[in-house]
Amino acid sequence: MINHTNKMKMLERQLSVVMTLLCCVHFHVQSSNHVEDGIRRSHFPEGFLFGTATSSYQIEGAPLEDGKGSSNWDAFSHTPGKIENDENGDIADDHYHRYLEDIELMSSLGVNVYRFSISWTRILPRGIYGDINPSGIMFYNKIIDNLLLRGIEPFVTIHHHDLPLELGKRYGGWTSPLIQRDFVHFAEICFKSFGDRVKYWTTINEPSLVVDLAYMRGIFPPGHCSPPFGNCYTGNSDVEPLIVMHNMLLSHAKAVELYRKHFQAKQGGSIGIVAHAFMYEPLRDEECDRQAVNRALAFVIAWVLDPLVFGEYPDEMHSILGRQLPRFSLKEKSLIKGSLDFIGINHYGTLYAKDCSLSACPLGTDRPIRGYVETTGTRDGIPIGDEQTGMPKFFVVPSGMEKIVDYMKTRYHNMPMYITENGE
Repeated sequence: MINHTNKMKMLERQLSVVMTLLCCVHFHVQSSNHVEDGIRRSHFPEGFLFGTATSSYQIEGAPLEDGKGSSNWDAFSHTPGKIENDENGDIADDHYHRYLEDIELMSSLGVNVYRFSISWTRILPRGIYGDINPSGIMFYNKIIDNLLLRGIEPFVTIHHHDLPLELGKRYGGWTSPLIQRDFVHFAEICFKSFGDRVKYWTTINEPSLVVDLAYMRGIFPPGHCSPPFGNCYTGNSDVEPLIVMHNMLLSHAKAVELYRKHFQAKQGGSIGIVAHAFMYEPLRDEECDRQAVNRALAFVIAWVLDPLVFGEYPDEMHSILGRQLPRFSLKEKSLIKGSLDFIGINHYGTLYAKDCSLSACPLGTDRPIRGYVETTGTRDGIPIGDEQTGMPKFFVVPSGMEKIVDYMKTRYHNMPMYITENGE
């Protein structure tokens, strides 16, 4: 969530992440070995969306300005030692004051869609325990209106990791089922305030990344973990991720139910969720590693999407975690099943997967919560891709995009998909 270097800040200010629409994926994506020179916009189908993507804490700054309340990231980034060089998002890209410049930049790039997230604490400074902040509503209204004036479609994420600090202090945030009520309350305000102009909604960005980094490894707020994943003051890395994901999925489904019942027909929008989606290749030419690939995909992607499409957690998880997995009641199954109009895909690379049920692996990867899978970007010291990304462990593997889209298309029966983030 934090931009650690000047280079990353520059990239964010240039809004360089591309978003494209793959509606039902009825066309073939060229492999990396057959990329055509001189690609033009006219080569893409009519209605194909080219855009940019950001999140509120990464770009806005102004953490306490105009009535905004404190978020989990505001507090976490100001805790010494939590963030590299003790940096924080107090200024970030100063989007709160420079949003008109940023919209002009987008317009100059020729994009026709902008994905951004709404800061929960800019709308509800204390969550459900306080009033709506009119200045926050006004800020996002100005963004939406100015985007539309320039022919740029707003694509809005309701929650992108920044949670009101108040909710964490009162009942533990995502670890409590109370969060479901509060999330729906926040979503309803967004639908009422912006839904007349917003036609693309996503509820939550990358739930599986949140449970991994915030509740398993403890490097995102609230910083919960336990050995061997990390040494945090509190948390249980084998249990809390399951609870948090369960609450996120039910929060999503209840918000979708509200939208469909009271807003969708009148406002004419669609609603989905965004999945964190690496592709994986077997580290060794062995059946156990091919099965490890299947488990890696299930424990990262299907953990989120299977319940929302089919009404239940993936079989790959049931076979390993069994009764440890939280259960959906019959009413909840009916609620979550089919609670997607589309899938959002955030894809940044491909990794090797190695089986850890039969092979020796580092501590942490050899546990049920990880699906007994170790992932790595290299094999025998050779990177999986020719170029390194901005993240040291990740490499550019263009064919991975085609493969991850094909995996989603097959597993989820050709459901409409948006590439909501990709790049280096």
